[in-house]
Amino acid sequence: MEELKSGAGKGAQWPNEPVVVTDADFDAFVAKYPLVVIDCWAPWCGPCRMVAPIVEALAKDMSGKVAFGKLNTDENPTIPNKFNISAIPTLLVFKGGKLADRIIGAMPKEQLGAKIKKHM
Repeated sequence: MEELKSGAGKGAQWPNEPVVVTDADFDAFVAKYPLVVIDCWAPWCGPCRMVAPIVEALAKDMSGKVAFGKLNTDENPTIPNKFNISAIPTLLVFKGGKLADRIIGAMPKEQLGAKIKKHM
């Protein structure tokens, strides 16, 4: 996973893999792309580990259309509190910098992809 580079600007290249996002750079990442999906996860969460390769595959498949981020909820408590995340994995979908949807729980790639595509 690549780290978020500060100062990349609006015309920056779309990531083709999930970007590690923290409380500190969350707002900048969400504002940088028109459609963003943030995977809120923790290392001890079994369903989160099941979703991780699906999110990585979707990041490749949807590169140029959707930017994916990964937020470790154990290391970054501010964002989960802000969005009232009580179960993980939770994927937060942002459109134009505003929360558009939340997808809770593990699911197959086709189902998760369809939920994200409805925002494209």
